[in-house]
Amino acid sequence: MYLVPAYIIYLAVSVGLTIWVARTLSKNGIVFLKECFGHDDTLARSTNHLLVVGFYLVNLGWILLTLRFGDAPANTADAIRFLSSKIGLVVVVLGLMHFFNMNAVAKFGRKVGGWLREDMGAQNV
Repeated sequence: MYLVPAYIIYLAVSVGLTIWVARTLSKNGIVFLKECFGHDDTLARSTNHLLVVGFYLVNLGWILLTLRFGDAPANTADAIRFLSSKIGLVVVVLGLMHFFNMNAVAKFGRKVGGWLREDMGAQNV
């Protein structure tokens, strides 16, 4: 009796959080990416879009895969525990994905920024 409503709430909250986090990171991350990529707007926007797509794929996949885990709630208290553990896990994974992406972008951005500066220096010679 509690399982289907709990699944619906879990999916709605988890997918909603994923969309909100992805949009927030995309909107605010573009400034960081432009700086990392030597103010190349096209490269920054393209990378931003690819990161968002990857973020959605990994997180939505995780949400769907973890749907099957956990004991079916038998009462309201169990349903709250069921939802809090599932949604809490999604929030932790979203946070980890954010830090993974930021680390990767920072490392890759420094490398690309160095390449862009080398190219600019070669063009000025």
